[in-house]
Amino acid sequence: MNISKLNVKTASLAALSAAALLLGGCSDNDHTSSAAITPPAVTPTMQDYTINITNLTANQPMSPIAVVTHTTDSVLWSSGQSASLALETLAESGDASGLTDETGVTDLISGAGILMPGASEAISLSLDSTSVADLSVLTMLVNTNDAFTGFSGYDLSELAIGESQVFRVIAYDAGTEANDEAKGTIPGPADGGEGFNAARNDTNKVHAHPGVISSDDGLSDSVLNASHRFDNPVLLIKVSRTE
Repeated sequence: MNISKLNVKTASLAALSAAALLLGGCSDNDHTSSAAITPPAVTPTMQDYTINITNLTANQPMSPIAVVTHTTDSVLWSSGQSASLALETLAESGDASGLTDETGVTDLISGAGILMPGASEAISLSLDSTSVADLSVLTMLVNTNDAFTGFSGYDLSELAIGESQVFRVIAYDAGTEANDEAKGTIPGPADGGEGFNAARNDTNKVHAHPGVISSDDGLSDSVLNASHRFDNPVLLIKVSRTE
């Protein structure tokens, strides 16, 4: 064997190995660090809405308007279903405070006071853009046993800045108190009687209200008269996004 040739071959292999190691080291050094990069925090913005409510009835004052925001899976009432205790309380007495305890409710804003027939009120609502969800509006027709009106579960995300949605809503019967119109059973100015009563003596299902009969139409024990009757719709609600 030629020793000189063997030495040359060995030297060549050593040089190739050193080059491979050097290239490998350079490759590692060229890699960018794989550490996670934290994205910049998103600053929430506020979205502003105005809810305009008009009482369309002749002689049915409305209890302070309840404007409620809640998660999309929360339902404050549904026709054919039993009223919750909070809804029963509102429909019999006009007190909406119990709605804050309903599942999924995030906020409750009350109107300034009784909304008289023919009157209008504007209620402002400002929400963090990360918490915009569903809107419900409720109020009691106070010259009744347990009539209420409004809408439930409108998706506010549907509104762009400058857009509006109009609702013409009917009267509902909470189904928790018989519509006997008897003295002492109606909290409004027509009677000044009892508000909430925990006992339920009606269908126990929410449904469209059949209307007021009154003493003028043969219900002799009624404290109501023809002026307290109402046709649907009873309330006009306009929801506008302003910002």
